[in-house]
Amino acid sequence: MSIETAVAEPFLSGLYFGECPRWHNGRLWYSDFFDHGVFSVSPDGERRTEVQFEGEPAGIGWLPDGRLLINSRLDRAIFRREPDGTLVRHGELTPWATWHANDMVVASNGQAYAGNFGFDLDGLYDGTADRSAVRPTSLVRVDPDGTSYEAAADLAFPNGTVITDDDGTLIIAESMGRCLTAFDRQSDGSLTGRRVWAALPDVGPDGICLCADGTVWVANALGSECVRVAEGGVIVERVATSRGSFACMLGDDDRRTLYIVTADSSDAAKARVERNGAIERIRTSVPGAGLP
Repeated sequence: MSIETAVAEPFLSGLYFGECPRWHNGRLWYSDFFDHGVFSVSPDGERRTEVQFEGEPAGIGWLPDGRLLINSRLDRAIFRREPDGTLVRHGELTPWATWHANDMVVASNGQAYAGNFGFDLDGLYDGTADRSAVRPTSLVRVDPDGTSYEAAADLAFPNGTVITDDDGTLIIAESMGRCLTAFDRQSDGSLTGRRVWAALPDVGPDGICLCADGTVWVANALGSECVRVAEGGVIVERVATSRGSFACMLGDDDRRTLYIVTADSSDAAKARVERNGAIERIRTSVPGAGLP
């Protein structure tokens, strides 16, 4: 059955490479690797800087008391912003993170689940590494007290992650595995019952967000689109974007606006020198659910 493709509209321009959009306190928050900060924007487009970050911020989320967590790509560590604005090292992703840190979800109890590349992705772009460098890596859990654990191993580029409303299921995009993988999340935060939630052979799943009907929006890093996927892998909706699609989030007061972070390229050598990144958006019929 063919699916009619909707088209996202321009919303915000001038990003280098945005990551991890999150709807929080009436605004869309996001990080920008090469603008070295965390930013937020209102639905009418008023943008502000929330955190200046000396490194390259990736995934973001909040502890139950409202303190912001930032997954630092190059440090392979999570930083915490204190009430006075200072940033402190919250928890480590090493030794399990074997390359740059990336996306992250923070559960309702403050446990953060952080992914990492696992290998030198930029080396594949510039020719300093070949496909033999591609290897699986681990998802790391950092508890509110800063203690780190290996949450899951042998993941093919663990990326965007969601947690269901009942806190009982975690779904993660394996970008190099071309699939979404689900785990049962136990009361202590451990992950069991690993299974393929959706095989996506024609999609490079990057950032994801959860819908109230149990489907998942997936930013397709291999194309200029976002797709809504049902468990089992059936694509039920498509949204075209003006350039590559790398992350997504349902926001606005009714959580029915799909915000999509886009860029001309995910090649760091290109993305860090020109502001060719953007955020696009489109109204949808199914509201968001769960975390983030």
